[in-house]
Amino acid sequence: MAGSLGLAVAWWLHHPLPLAAPTLDLSIEPGTSPRAVAQASADAGADVNPFLLYWWFRLSGDARQIRAGSYELVTGVTPVSLLRMLVRGEESLRSITLVEGWNWRQVRQALARAEAMKPETQNLTDEAIMAALERPGEPPEGRFFPDTYTYAKGSSDLAVLRRALHAMDRKLDAAWAQRAPDTPLKTPQEALILASIVEKETGKPADRALIAGVFTNRLRSGMLLQTDPTVIYGLGTSFDGNLRKRHLLADTPWNTYTRAGLPPTPIAMPGAASLLAAVQPAQTKALYFVARGDGTSQFSATLDEHNRAVNKYQRGQ
Repeated sequence: MAGSLGLAVAWWLHHPLPLAAPTLDLSIEPGTSPRAVAQASADAGADVNPFLLYWWFRLSGDARQIRAGSYELVTGVTPVSLLRMLVRGEESLRSITLVEGWNWRQVRQALARAEAMKPETQNLTDEAIMAALERPGEPPEGRFFPDTYTYAKGSSDLAVLRRALHAMDRKLDAAWAQRAPDTPLKTPQEALILASIVEKETGKPADRALIAGVFTNRLRSGMLLQTDPTVIYGLGTSFDGNLRKRHLLADTPWNTYTRAGLPPTPIAMPGAASLLAAVQPAQTKALYFVARGDGTSQFSATLDEHNRAVNKYQRGQ
């Protein structure tokens, strides 16, 4: 009799639970009791007696080790594997990728589209978001490090932003600590702004330090930066994809054709390589560069050289 009972228990513990669907969502809030976890498993769609599941949790000795989180019950889950998953905290994870060169508007759009993410920022202004991140008064542009971030189902988009914000803090601090002694940049914020411009101007990674070198030389000499991505950024959503001469003449705080020095904020999220290039630019005499049409750039030290390069690569002469 006892042997038969033992076999039955062993069979039940290792037998797949019937599920109402191939994948079920199970959410365990902090402070949920083992008994309530067993009931939640049944409520989620697992065909299991909550009383028996609760007693299995108790008899295993691991009932108090069950972790809160968002889990997925998939076909083949057994009482044994279910408890193991809950004790290990093996939550169902999603991921979101913030891409190098994205601006803040694109970041917000990606968060809004993210699967199973709690949209806490959806109805917040930019200022309210930064205040919630304990950075009141700081513009959000460029402040978040581009990377892939995993998150549990139901996690807040604000939590993901907080991780990206702190990641950029670390990356920017590390880059600033390695800055060249003769850099014209005065603060880490200026390094972030220049890095964002380098990020948007770089077509091929091999050119990144040289592009940073051109802008560094221009800052040192007092020349206008005259970089198209800043103009486009200043135009905002009104930009139709075709940069015209009238755009270059339309003054905005980000128009580096009409205003000297760096723009007031970054224009995008720079990656680690652009951060380092901004503070360790290539030693070059170049003051100009033009796209060759294959992703690379032609660099020139004089205006005459640059005009010839423009004729060759942009005008086909």
